[in-house]
Amino acid sequence: MIIESDLKLDFKDVLIRPKRSTLQSRNDVDLNRTFKFLHSGREWTGFPLIAANMDVVGTMPVARALARFGAMTALHKHYPADALISFFQEEEVGNVFYSLGMTEADHDKFAAVKAKAPVDKVCLDVANGYTERFVDFVARVREENPDIVIMAGNVVTGDMTEALLLAGADIVKVGIGPGSVCTTRKMTGVGYPQLSAIIECADAAHGLKGQVCGDGGCTVPGDLSKAYGAGADFVMLGGMLAGHDECEGDIRYEDRDGKSVPVAMTFYGMSSDTAMRKYAGGVAHYRASEGKTVEVPYRGPIEGTMQEIAGGVRSMMTYIGATKLKEVPKRTTFVRVGAQLNTVFGS
Repeated sequence: MIIESDLKLDFKDVLIRPKRSTLQSRNDVDLNRTFKFLHSGREWTGFPLIAANMDVVGTMPVARALARFGAMTALHKHYPADALISFFQEEEVGNVFYSLGMTEADHDKFAAVKAKAPVDKVCLDVANGYTERFVDFVARVREENPDIVIMAGNVVTGDMTEALLLAGADIVKVGIGPGSVCTTRKMTGVGYPQLSAIIECADAAHGLKGQVCGDGGCTVPGDLSKAYGAGADFVMLGGMLAGHDECEGDIRYEDRDGKSVPVAMTFYGMSSDTAMRKYAGGVAHYRASEGKTVEVPYRGPIEGTMQEIAGGVRSMMTYIGATKLKEVPKRTTFVRVGAQLNTVFGS
């Protein structure tokens, strides 16, 4: 048994210190970044935000909506092959990841879709990225698809970030347990504070010229600012993008003045009993649910939320004098705090 006693931080533990700036307006900053990926050699330019590959959020309508902001979407893996083929044939897909797990059925469906449609990005997604089997799987997908951008995870430490990059990943997905509907930390006791995970994994990845995607833990736009400041090249969002018209959760209506009005939408983790009943016939006897099912307020079109997120990040950049998003880590100084918000009138 080993105890690591050095300090580890989450988003709630810090604020970003402002710095003198010559910027005059939020219009003066550039949210786009350009990356050339390590193994595939492909280039991408856009706002490095990714909708999570959860079946409520990682939808085709969300992908179309986020593309208007230059942001990306990882489609959930439960779409049938025909629907995926049609989508990738008909849409501008430069901002879309195809998602798959490690089963042979997942692999065969991906091969069938790729044979008929121009898929150029793939998300290899498992809850536990620490198994040798997963590292071998990343290497297999890279060998079979040398020109595709591969995002793989999830991990929270520098050593496994390096292992996945060396196996063939271009982007490593960082986060175990920080999600709003994830109960992995409660059920297993396993996890890592998300801000420190991003800092440490980004440091390891950038030494190999790879990228990281901070996955989970963001609850407000300021958390994205902190993730970018910590070195995240991409940030993946689930709960912050749930509850919108473009999502696919069940909507609850209430009668108000004789009209049926949408008030809430179902949102659940992909390791929840809800998801496992839907896709696997229930929770297998050898495992437990590691996700929860909740209702989030109905929020209308996703465009409004994206404008809030983009506006918050732009404002952060003016506070620290960063003209371009890629400058943010170099201009970020984190200050440890005991509290962030004045909650006298609510949080």
